[in-house]
Amino acid sequence: MKDRTKVVVIGGGIAGCSTLYHLTQEGWSDVMLLERDELTSGTTWHSAAQVTNFGMTQTMVGLKTHSINLYEELANDPDYPINYHHGDGGIRLANTEAQMDGYRHFASMARGMDVHFEVLDAEECARRHPLISTDNLLGGLWDPLDGDIDPAQLCQALARRARKAGAEVHRHTPVTALKQLKDDTWEVTTPKGVIHADIVVNACGYRVNEVGAMMGVHHPVASMEHQYFLTEEIPAIRDAGHRMPLLRCPISDYYCRQEKNGLLLGFYEQDCKTWGMDGIDPGFANALCPDDLDRVTDVLEGAFDRMPALMEAGIHTVINGPITYTIDGAPLVGPIPGKRNAFCIIGLRAGLGEGGGHGWLLAQQIVHGEACYDTWVIDPRRFTGHDNVELTALKAIEDYQNEFRFHFPHEHRPAGRPIKTTPLTPVLAAEGAEFAVVNGWERMDFIKPSPDFTETHGFGFTEVFDVEAAEVKAVQSGVGLSEINGFNRFEITGTDRHTFMDRMICGRLPRKDGRVGLAYLLNQHGMIKSEATLANLPASDRGPDRLWYGSAAASEGHDMDWLTAHLRPEEDVSIRSLTNEQTILLLAGPKARDVLSAVSRGDWSAKAFPWLSVREAFVGIAPATIMAVSFSGELAYEIHVPNNQLYGAYLALRKAGDAFGMTLFGARAIESMRLEKGYLHWKAELLTEFDPFETGLTRFVTMEKPEFVGKSALARRQAEPPSQKLVTLALDTETAPALGGASVIEADQVVGTVTSGAWGHRTGLNLAMAFLRSDLCGVGTGVNIDVCGDIVAATVIEPSPYDAGLTHPRG
Repeated sequence: MKDRTKVVVIGGGIAGCSTLYHLTQEGWSDVMLLERDELTSGTTWHSAAQVTNFGMTQTMVGLKTHSINLYEELANDPDYPINYHHGDGGIRLANTEAQMDGYRHFASMARGMDVHFEVLDAEECARRHPLISTDNLLGGLWDPLDGDIDPAQLCQALARRARKAGAEVHRHTPVTALKQLKDDTWEVTTPKGVIHADIVVNACGYRVNEVGAMMGVHHPVASMEHQYFLTEEIPAIRDAGHRMPLLRCPISDYYCRQEKNGLLLGFYEQDCKTWGMDGIDPGFANALCPDDLDRVTDVLEGAFDRMPALMEAGIHTVINGPITYTIDGAPLVGPIPGKRNAFCIIGLRAGLGEGGGHGWLLAQQIVHGEACYDTWVIDPRRFTGHDNVELTALKAIEDYQNEFRFHFPHEHRPAGRPIKTTPLTPVLAAEGAEFAVVNGWERMDFIKPSPDFTETHGFGFTEVFDVEAAEVKAVQSGVGLSEINGFNRFEITGTDRHTFMDRMICGRLPRKDGRVGLAYLLNQHGMIKSEATLANLPASDRGPDRLWYGSAAASEGHDMDWLTAHLRPEEDVSIRSLTNEQTILLLAGPKARDVLSAVSRGDWSAKAFPWLSVREAFVGIAPATIMAVSFSGELAYEIHVPNNQLYGAYLALRKAGDAFGMTLFGARAIESMRLEKGYLHWKAELLTEFDPFETGLTRFVTMEKPEFVGKSALARRQAEPPSQKLVTLALDTETAPALGGASVIEADQVVGTVTSGAWGHRTGLNLAMAFLRSDLCGVGTGVNIDVCGDIVAATVIEPSPYDAGLTHPRG
């Protein structure tokens, strides 16, 4: 075994084998895989190994499509063919119209990735799968490429190809220690010797945190016991003359697929069980948990009702083994938070089906810095500070219990709540606030009109529509107050802070004290990395000269990694996070200045404190940093207050606001207003798949600057006409919004994808933003949008349909 390599991949299941193979495909052959036992001896070996194209984001659909294409290629390799039942087809069942709407939306989204699902009625479901009953069934979603694969053969085939490309695979080689050196490379200790690696990858399945502990990190991954059994032969399958489609049933929480002439039947029981919470036996390899079929009795009864033939089938084999889950159910694939040259590919609860794609995207990130898709949905840094063991276990149980029940728009499930709060959370709850969860934070979504008000979640406009409209009207005509908690805030100090930040952003940096500016950070490929509000604060009793950096609520770990990675040794710059120390109170509306003037000393006139100003002051007796910025298009102030004095500031504002009819408003109203202004959201419109010119941010780019990250790549892109641009669309329907991922269609061809959508209550327009083929981006151009199966006419409009001329005072 050599003692020097570029990458060490730890773990020999589908995650590790896929990563190793794809690293060689990206041109790196000096790579090595270490497996503590045999390849596939963890979760991989007992996987039910279903391979579906279904995903709830385009990134997930794209990586699954890659898996399917790769597995088909491997199956057809004449030198080393593997067993892959490709294209058996699969059905996801539904018994409510809301579920059917969801399937229609996912079909629209997948169409943008050139994946074609079909929405079936109940009778067609039964025709394609003759073993099922149509009782309590409305229909389902058909995936024509659904299938299953042999786990061990798949991993061996990937390892074989990686070896042929120059990679090394070492079995029975456990990693016993990891040490990061001063140059950020790694010493990897094994019983066979120490390996010096530039990069390490944790691909350790249910042993992920054993390796994580060696790095000094904890990963939010928990294991659940998962049972399935194989039946004896079923005559109806034997005599069918074709393979049965796969079946996934959210009605009764089970799945099944054909296995020889019987069925493999798996369960997601409500009485489920975590595994390995107090440690894992070192000898647990190629092993299983004890059978416990009593736990799945209720689920089995539902399966019998749906598939009566099961009642005549004997049980041949029972499998009960651990599978891994994360806090939100999606894998962790990418950089390990707070570490250099360390990556992970973990929490793959459906690892066999999508592992080929995950390894593909991870290899691209390792080699090129980014993948071909925006990978935020699987980025390990999307959890910031709340991903403890207890929360992970609670969310793993909840996800397991709802395996085939997707999240509806604005649905926030109860497990593990509340995990992040401010002093105002119980106060706002007493005011009738309904909360959404944003990066773990309980954020006010809207104010319930009555204590018993509930929302019926679905893909159309819901009961909250009128509530949201009233909140917007109150802000537009008077003044409103909202708490915006969890937004990322860094304090950047040091004599080189301006030079450093000027290099990090593609536009002009605000340097004058008391001024605020919006800026964009690019990656090395010239694509959008982050958006930041930058504010210059002069020295005071609250701190030295400093630059405040504000960004999206979930971006704390992501942005800190990016900024610190670009610090130069000679630069005098320090970066400190204030994210958990400060909260924003948002004061908005034409009477906002009146309220602020009533509660804070100083001259708050438009002349003394114009738009894009920042000032330290007091709100009542609470110290505050106040910015004249607006996300709504109305006069607005962000009031940043230390959390330990937040309640005092809130009380002062509420008391002062009484004279002006001030009301509370929530995140739903803010979303409506920001779409009317054409303002962008990070990881909705601001993606690593597009550059600032395509995203409509030309005015924030200064190519004349001598240097900024991504400049040379952006210059090359600027020389080529963009194939897509971000536009605003008005839909000709009042029944449903166009949600992110919906396909834009022209002449029966997909020409774009919606990034976000909502009703604009001030304009009376059903609005959406979308990346659209550039020849269709002219104002007035008509297109169509697939909104949950309905083809809805839409028109390209100006990007700021509300107060485009900026006639409203802004500060």
